[in-house]
Amino acid sequence: MHDQQITPSRWLSYFCAMLCMFVGVVVGAEEEEGGEDAKTVQEAPITQEDREHWSFQPLVRPEVPEVENQSWCVNEVDRFILAGLEAEGLSPFLPAGRTTLIRRVTFDLTGLPPTPEEIDAFLKDTSPTAYEKLIERLLASPRYGERWAQHWLDLARFAETDGFEHDKVRAEAWKYRDWVISALNGDMPYQEFVRLQLAGDELRPDDPQAAAATGFCMAGPDMPDINLQAERRHTLLNELTGTVGAVFLGLQFACAECHDHKYDPISHADFYRLRSFFDHTNVFGKLDADRVLVNLKGTPEPSRVMLRGDFRRPGPELDFQYPRIANAKNEKPPEKAWETGVGRRTALADWITKPDHPLTGRVVMNRLWQFHFGKPLADAPSDFGIMGYEPTHPELLDWLATELPKQGWKLKPLHKMLVMSATYRQASRPDDAEWTAEQRQQAAKLWQTAKEVDRENQCWSRMQRQRLDGESIRDAMLACADRLSPRTGGPGVMPPLPEELVATLLKGQWKPSKDEEDHRRRSVYLFVRRNLRYPLFEVFDRPDTLASCPRRSHSTVTPQALLLLNSEFSLDRARDLAGHLLTLSPNESGDQISHAYRLTLGRLPTSREQKLAADFLTRQSELIQKGSRSAEEMALPKPFVEGVSQYEGAALVDFCLALFNLNEFVYVD
Repeated sequence: MHDQQITPSRWLSYFCAMLCMFVGVVVGAEEEEGGEDAKTVQEAPITQEDREHWSFQPLVRPEVPEVENQSWCVNEVDRFILAGLEAEGLSPFLPAGRTTLIRRVTFDLTGLPPTPEEIDAFLKDTSPTAYEKLIERLLASPRYGERWAQHWLDLARFAETDGFEHDKVRAEAWKYRDWVISALNGDMPYQEFVRLQLAGDELRPDDPQAAAATGFCMAGPDMPDINLQAERRHTLLNELTGTVGAVFLGLQFACAECHDHKYDPISHADFYRLRSFFDHTNVFGKLDADRVLVNLKGTPEPSRVMLRGDFRRPGPELDFQYPRIANAKNEKPPEKAWETGVGRRTALADWITKPDHPLTGRVVMNRLWQFHFGKPLADAPSDFGIMGYEPTHPELLDWLATELPKQGWKLKPLHKMLVMSATYRQASRPDDAEWTAEQRQQAAKLWQTAKEVDRENQCWSRMQRQRLDGESIRDAMLACADRLSPRTGGPGVMPPLPEELVATLLKGQWKPSKDEEDHRRRSVYLFVRRNLRYPLFEVFDRPDTLASCPRRSHSTVTPQALLLLNSEFSLDRARDLAGHLLTLSPNESGDQISHAYRLTLGRLPTSREQKLAADFLTRQSELIQKGSRSAEEMALPKPFVEGVSQYEGAALVDFCLALFNLNEFVYVD
């Protein structure tokens, strides 16, 4: 087990980093004297001490540990976790009830709530394979790709506009988003997933889908109207280099754009070595709106170090090789690719996806763990360097990384392994409606011990409770009311926004789709403008798409509650849900309450909740009636069922709005 406290060596790293900030300018100036005339690259060698860092160690499959409580373990994942728990004197927590579990795994794999029919079917299936069948159904659903694509689009800094002052539209950008969804739904091997995004045009020159995959490289912000196009190209190439290093290799190469990395063994030249694989590429696209990669024609110019990151100061020519710290075997790219420029990106993609690469498998499996369990094994998922964190379970991470190629690089079997594990099925809080009195007593003792010994849950002594992201909250509100559109793919759609928000944009930059159904499509299909985030997404911590985002923030701030309670979108969804409840049960408020709880929270109300809800509906209906408002002034269910009192209908809308504002609605246990 590795504690994530700040050790003396880490304090030293912090001190050195701060010192470099103060003296870097002076030192850099001294280093550069005569730099323009240098014939060869000057850089410190990679030492054995550099290579001893955990993430640069050769990837070796560890032995699965022996444990005492073998009956608890479902698969190898559990053995690694249980070995750590037993070493700390801890026991695993009780399993979550099946009602809790189906809601958890359905949101996890599809980003949507389970329907009452799906919950009933799962609860009625008492066979030993019921949970496994549920997982296989969810992984086979097209909704899986839509959910997990959003995780990847965060990493890819995907948007459909350039950003900056004019924020021009990229008319073809959506093709990359659709490609990611399709690739994930088809369980494309991660090896191929990476290769196509870096070099799809080289690998499959006649395949438009392969060309669309290279949208990853072109997805960053851009300023087409900049005065110096050479500067624009330099900026785009450097941004791409930093993104590739962070997303695929988990290293902060961008820190070496202007100078040697201050704490990781990545030199200034190593940054430009990585960039050299893209130097012979037209990063502007054929047209600015057609953001796909193509190789430039003719003989490539020599790749050089740009002194202090200045595009006007080309330094020594670079030898064509992979970044040194991740290339312990000193492998060389093909000479032909260096001489012609064709196949450079293919060579890089092939090297990154080698089964024994020390970083690639560790990085992606750390990300999978993060999205399933609420936090990663190594706590800085795009920084596996010295300033990152060591994994809490390094042997487990290495075992998962070596399991990926054994599974043919397919991610769905790894998803299944993780969510099938007993570790994943643990409860996230010390109470569950399906537990017996004896189990509650046992849970209380285990919870108290876990909180004392494993306060930060680094041993995974319990499941991590997770808040839904803004996209899942929006989609769930639509799905609960049976209003989520099944339409998929195509250019991003623009739902209506408040006028005061649209007024902050340039004229004509937000034109709501004329077809009302488009306003109810899944969040992944909403238009992504860099200069304006959809309000619900912004308050719930969606990244700004200006840079790769490996891990979203999880803030708890007042605007979240204010928006969920007061926004026009929330009220419209409450009206939709109330209308759906009236359709299901027009004349029985008790049934409406039960349906409402099942649709929004995935469970039946307790007897106390049933009574409180009934009392609320009665009182609220009376208050609305005393207000003497006309039907036009009230928020009524959509559709409104004849024969129902308009005051009761308005009260039902308020009740639905209250359910959307419950913690239980926006958190998954």
